[in-house]
Amino acid sequence: MGRVSRRAFAVAALSAFTMMPRASAATGHRGGAAESEMRGVWIASVANRDWPSKSGLSATQQRAELLTHLDTAADHRLNTVFFQVRPTADAMWPSPYEPWSQYLTGTQGKDPGWDPLGTAVEEAHARGLQLHAWFNPYRIAVHADPSRLAASHPARQNPHWAVTYGGKLFYNPGLPEVRAFVEDAMLDAVAKYPVDGVHFDDYFYPYPVAGQTFDDDDAYDEHGGGFPDRAAWRRDNIDLLVRETADRVKEVRPGARFGISPFGVWRNAGTDPLGSDTKAGVETYDDLHADTRKWVREGWIDYIVPQLYWNIGFAAADYAKLVPWWAEVARGSSTQLYIGEALYKAGDPAQPAAWQQTGELSRHLTLAGEHTQVRGHVYFAAKDVATDRIGAMARVVADHYGQPAPPPR
Repeated sequence: MGRVSRRAFAVAALSAFTMMPRASAATGHRGGAAESEMRGVWIASVANRDWPSKSGLSATQQRAELLTHLDTAADHRLNTVFFQVRPTADAMWPSPYEPWSQYLTGTQGKDPGWDPLGTAVEEAHARGLQLHAWFNPYRIAVHADPSRLAASHPARQNPHWAVTYGGKLFYNPGLPEVRAFVEDAMLDAVAKYPVDGVHFDDYFYPYPVAGQTFDDDDAYDEHGGGFPDRAAWRRDNIDLLVRETADRVKEVRPGARFGISPFGVWRNAGTDPLGSDTKAGVETYDDLHADTRKWVREGWIDYIVPQLYWNIGFAAADYAKLVPWWAEVARGSSTQLYIGEALYKAGDPAQPAAWQQTGELSRHLTLAGEHTQVRGHVYFAAKDVATDRIGAMARVVADHYGQPAPPPR
């Protein structure tokens, strides 16, 4: 899950180029305690998407908004929050590696006067919620001007680490020193706080922008020897990030789980017979250089949450076709499968007719419950759980979350 958006990118990428113990055990279960299943919600901080509602609020106001999101999650019988604590190479905790996030005070590097991550972990646990710290590894800024970064920002101290692409700034995944740094920056939070999980969203190499080239020539010249082509080298860079992060999380906080929420299409069957029956314009393997299927099959990650942000019957990427595809990928692996759900689309007049129906999301859970590999769902995002524009979330709770359920372990 950026936003500016990871979700907006996922939707735009698809539409622009083309013109997703088990959940069913608890689904609809009314008598006694439900079996374990993931019932999660993302709390996005990038661009003040969910929290804080705007930059510059007082510490008291920020804290109150955060606690309201946690209360709302608990009230809907959810059990896990995925809290975005490093949206743009910054921090929602006092970090020795990166500056305070601009989304708190409006000024990158300015101390907000409290510790959002520390508070979030403590208050989530007090409500019986697990908390996964959500990091974006490589995004530096949603603009392309390094001078707007805090003077102490690592991307200003090491300008050769940064690549400008699509009007944004990114760390270069092809530099080993960048990979080591971003791991160190993220693991600082994991070491300091009793988080239940570590979470990446769908951004690895950036989503493709027509007519633009991600300039990693120098890094490829220096480090790409021995690979058949640049794409294979790039995929190896991301594989290394995933494997190293997994190893380090287990070392630093053995009880924490590590998972990833990728764009929902690995490859189309028209590209690869192992791919899904889709016609998506973005394929994570080829465009983001993220071999998400491999991570599951190899057991490198504890869980995966593919963003299946399309309705049942959507021609280019049908939810009803993607769920069984992912279930088959997860079959026999040690990686648990949860499904990322587009609650934000429910009742949005710009979305297809299916999303105007209160029951679309509930039907998703019913369909996914037919596959034993699906262990739950995560909803994008917290603001939409709270507003619940057409009652889609209330319908999910009424139909499927009759009793509290612990998250899978």
